[in-house]
Amino acid sequence: MHRAAKLQFERVAREFAQWRAVPEDERSPAPAWWWQPAFEVAEQQEEMAPLECHHLELPLSSTYAAGATLLMATLADQTSLPWPDEFPRKFKEGANDQMEQVR
Repeated sequence: MHRAAKLQFERVAREFAQWRAVPEDERSPAPAWWWQPAFEVAEQQEEMAPLECHHLELPLSSTYAAGATLLMATLADQTSLPWPDEFPRKFKEGANDQMEQVR
């Protein structure tokens, strides 16, 4: 597997763990930037490192293909995507107004 694809997927696995740590009702939709790293490893049967398995909440010895399937499943039925500054948590009501006042 290409080293760049592996590094990008590892970054996404860390982001997934951050995203899942946010309570579901406060969590933003899964970000679209996860698609490309997931597609890059979708056919890879190489085992992920234990840390990536943990980040993705998959059993130890899971493959990159299994991780890609999980990530794509989080994105498949979404009807909206977050802006980068709304990840991993949604803005609370009125947060945009407060942000404008600060600027």
